[in-house]
Amino acid sequence: MIKVVRIFNTYGPRMHPNDGRVVSNFIVQALRGQEITIYGKGTQTRSFCYVDDLVEAIVRMMETPSEATGPINIGNPREFTMLELAELVIEMTATKSKIRFEPLPSDDPRQRQPDISKAKAVLAWQPKTELRDGLVKTIAYFDKILR
Repeated sequence: MIKVVRIFNTYGPRMHPNDGRVVSNFIVQALRGQEITIYGKGTQTRSFCYVDDLVEAIVRMMETPSEATGPINIGNPREFTMLELAELVIEMTATKSKIRFEPLPSDDPRQRQPDISKAKAVLAWQPKTELRDGLVKTIAYFDKILR
């Protein structure tokens, strides 16, 4: 039986420090005291789903009846600008890093926000972890592996 979920911007401990994702990039740059790179003015938005919430949704999907095949979007619909994320990481890591603005690539989406209405209806699921709470654990993980 095939089940399909679409995963949106997941983060958490055990991410690779050089995976190129914005959460790991910002945290690693901050912990190393490097400038945090934002493309454009930082007004583009993303939404971030903590890994524990993602795993819960996938398990629920696997436990659905055979007729529930998906696709179902799994992510967090709460949006943050890249500037908000950078400022939060700077605050939470207590770094002296500054933000450096670079030109916005032409293919960079202005917004990424999953519609999780099907996940709510079919799986009785929605993410529980607030960004700040997930970042506490993620920053601690990166701090440990970078030392």
